[in-house]
Amino acid sequence: MSLTVVVTRNVHSRIRGFLASSMLEVGPGVYTTTSLSAGARERVWKVLEEWFEGGDTSIVMVWDDRMESKQSVKVLGLPPIDLVSVDGLIVARRPFRDPGT
Repeated sequence: MSLTVVVTRNVHSRIRGFLASSMLEVGPGVYTTTSLSAGARERVWKVLEEWFEGGDTSIVMVWDDRMESKQSVKVLGLPPIDLVSVDGLIVARRPFRDPGT
């Protein structure tokens, strides 16, 4: 089993309650656990997909993946940043904002 992190933004309270029932909420909308097997993680993701309502909400799940690029990511909705793979490493990309504007 590996560390799994779920970050939510503007989700319905039942999603937050569901995640809090199986994971530790370490900050507003940020859930972690080290006790989810791969099968349990997939079941949690399936519930999140079924309950996801879209709009201005997002859910990001990240976990240690020894088979792929050491880290895997699943996303529902539009996170406030772009997640991109650079040489097998997943990084967050933010739009460039000119400080002079």
